[in-house]
Amino acid sequence: MARLPYVDPATAPEEVRAVLERLPVRLNVFRMMAHAVHDFRPLVGLGTAILGRQKLAAKLRELAILRVAALSPARYEWVQHVPIAKAVGATDAQVAALERGAIDDASFDAIERAVLRFTTEVLRDVRASDAAFAEAARHLSPQEIVELVLTVGYYMMIARLLETTAVDLDPPAGTAVVDAIR
Repeated sequence: MARLPYVDPATAPEEVRAVLERLPVRLNVFRMMAHAVHDFRPLVGLGTAILGRQKLAAKLRELAILRVAALSPARYEWVQHVPIAKAVGATDAQVAALERGAIDDASFDAIERAVLRFTTEVLRDVRASDAAFAEAARHLSPQEIVELVLTVGYYMMIARLLETTAVDLDPPAGTAVVDAIR
């Protein structure tokens, strides 16, 4: 059970209600985020940009998000993003490997392993090591590297919100959110 009540769109301030009403799926995470009245629209906007407008490949983005969810650990984030990851090309073997923490699994190619190592180090150590950064930079453009850092940071923040406020699990929304913002 959530530690805070969810924002009710019917009684929310207009700026919050407008954002909640535009969302394709009314997930608990959004109704919890909505308590931050002045931050809500920018948070949703950043999430929308990450999910729908980055140059970083969607599969790499989702593998990174699942790594953040697994390490945080944030079950809600995991449940919501597994179907998205699969929809953009992640395999069952890759999802299972991430669940086990096996980022060097044979199911990942060199670019995916580089992204997962980079993600792990940014999450655990704040700063990716020179070796992890160099390996990521062999495969990704400067834009993609910055987008990856922003993705990791955003989903770390969301994981902390989810876990600290004990947001109740919603059934997976699948790709409805991603499809709606494209």
